[in-house]
Amino acid sequence: MFKNRIFILAVSILIAITLILVAAFVLWNFMDKSASSANPADAAKTAASKVKPTKPPTAAEVQANTVIIKDILTNLSSNKNFVKLSLAFEMENAKAKTEFDHLVESTVKGTVVRILADVNPEQIQGSKGQDFLTSTLLNKLNPLMQDGKIRQIWITDMVLQ
Repeated sequence: MFKNRIFILAVSILIAITLILVAAFVLWNFMDKSASSANPADAAKTAASKVKPTKPPTAAEVQANTVIIKDILTNLSSNKNFVKLSLAFEMENAKAKTEFDHLVESTVKGTVVRILADVNPEQIQGSKGQDFLTSTLLNKLNPLMQDGKIRQIWITDMVLQ
């Protein structure tokens, strides 16, 4: 009976050591791959070489592909504050603008209100707060688009009370 316990203990220790070694091997390989791409300058050069140069849109193209939503008024997460804002959404192309126009009343305004319901006034104050809000909107709304993407979101008017 005593020999049986020692055998089970020895097998358990061997299994534990094997699992630790396997985990260390996997971690080592993962760290090795991430270390090779750790140089930001090389990563930036590689990414830049893959980008196809495009001609920036003209002012007329920007105006033609922009959707403006005025006066969205909603409470923030604190329920003591509210925000009223107007947004301009610059689209990639005319198809994206048409699709976005169909989504404005339901999906887009609802998404804006939901995002604002989860933030407090400090999160959207100042330029960093506006960057946070526009990037959050961009990340939530672009997956809804099929005929193009939102290129840029501009906060054209914002009152925080």
